[in-house]
Amino acid sequence: MSTDSHVDAFHYATRQPVQIRWHDGLITDIEPTNPPPPSDLWIAPPLFDVQVNGYGGIDFQQDNLRAKDLLAAVDRLRAAGCGRFLLTLITDDWSALTTRLRHLRTVRSQDSTLQSAIAGWHVEGPFLSAEPGFHGAHNRSLTCNPAPEHILELRTITGTEPIMLTLSPERPGALDAIALAASLGIKVSLGHTDAAATILHAAVRAGAACFTHLGNGCPRELDRHDNILWRVFETPGIKVSLIPDQIHVSPPLFRLIHRVLGADSIFYTTDAMSAAGMPPGRYKLGSMELEVGADQTVRQPGKPLFAGSALRPIEGVFRAAEMLGCSWQEAWPHFSVAPAMLMGLRNELAVGEPADFCVLKVDPANRPLDVKLYVRGTPDRVSISD
Repeated sequence: MSTDSHVDAFHYATRQPVQIRWHDGLITDIEPTNPPPPSDLWIAPPLFDVQVNGYGGIDFQQDNLRAKDLLAAVDRLRAAGCGRFLLTLITDDWSALTTRLRHLRTVRSQDSTLQSAIAGWHVEGPFLSAEPGFHGAHNRSLTCNPAPEHILELRTITGTEPIMLTLSPERPGALDAIALAASLGIKVSLGHTDAAATILHAAVRAGAACFTHLGNGCPRELDRHDNILWRVFETPGIKVSLIPDQIHVSPPLFRLIHRVLGADSIFYTTDAMSAAGMPPGRYKLGSMELEVGADQTVRQPGKPLFAGSALRPIEGVFRAAEMLGCSWQEAWPHFSVAPAMLMGLRNELAVGEPADFCVLKVDPANRPLDVKLYVRGTPDRVSISD
């Protein structure tokens, strides 16, 4: 049965009142509308997150997760405006990690909602630096050097699905692994690394495209003359992800990164773990039990280093805008269009595209009052005001 409907709202990019119409889940028209809709009603593409380790009390690092577990996480992500994401697995024994990836891919294949929401995969590790500070919350004893068989196995498991691999380019064999991965369509991101500038440049020439959560995955104290931040700033041809929670990257550094690299080189991610969208308490990330305070900071109990985040995607947009002193509309593409484009996917309001979008109510003080995600023209059943 065919379905036709429409919504009137202000377009997030043009700031003009529009009517968006769709038929059978695809956008058919985007036209000016008059009289205009309420001044606080806006429409924007869904948020797209490339790094979600868990969400809504569900830890993706556990074995034998069921469809209902993943659907519970998807529901809470959609309530926070996130339409699609890369399900992220972190450092573990390689056999355990790949077994988990195979299982999750099978679960995803059996449910249309999961196929729609899980756009692909992000493997963060185990090919990361084992140096103190740089390995972060990853188990340094399980880090290892990448080999061609690792890369080939990842592509065999995931088929043609989008996949991102975060690795440290200074590990022996890493540059060859980057070149092979890039040739197979795997998006290579550098991270948890103290690579020299020459190695970073070589990694980009080999095919590395981005850098994972810049400002994190490194020691709390850095050499003021030569450190991984300065080296990335001087590495052309690389895009960086930032966690815009005002915790992982301080507001002054957040602003400086935007000034130095430019808006076109930056996209946002939550790096969320199971505590995201949940009250303070203790939550799992793989074998670790982490503590989340009232300020949403995630730490290993008794330790100062961060371990993932409890950030909700919609909050990330508005916190980024607050740090930059800009409108939320300017921050929104960094968490929607840009990360999807990086993965070779479209995520925009355009005729012929799926009728997937967020309808927002935003008060004059730049605060979201409500966000409702539509998937193929159907409003999701929960929103931030519920």
